[in-house]
Amino acid sequence: MSILATTALIATTAPLAWVRIAPSDVARWHVDPMQVTRAPKPPHEGGWLVRPGKANAEPTVFAMNPDALLSAFDEVARATPRTKLLAGGPDEGQATYISRSTVIGFPDYTSVRAIPDKDGAALVIWARNRFGKSDFGANRARVEDWLARIETHLQVR
Repeated sequence: MSILATTALIATTAPLAWVRIAPSDVARWHVDPMQVTRAPKPPHEGGWLVRPGKANAEPTVFAMNPDALLSAFDEVARATPRTKLLAGGPDEGQATYISRSTVIGFPDYTSVRAIPDKDGAALVIWARNRFGKSDFGANRARVEDWLARIETHLQVR
């Protein structure tokens, strides 16, 4: 293989490998969704923020306590392919998950906690991409899918 071909191969594969092996700094990614300074502006900015007030969407209120709701979210998130818990968990009151895209393995981070509401509890969620500016709606789709699955999951019980 020529030097030019070898250089081109390395230049192409190195960034793709980095996407898969880059370490995740828990201090940077495990954040309280209520502390996010501003909501992203889709479609040009990646991410999706669900919380009361300035956000991309208002949270759904579930007729249950915050601990049970966060546990239900945890079950749904962990059952999703290529998703694992990065930090926290239901027992800590807040959790952050890392989900990877199918082919290249781009990481997206989703931080969630359940807050009390007069009618039960609501999930505040901050889902965002690590690499690139836009996520092509992937974080919104994932969050909306998880919320729909939680509603289905809770009705079955």
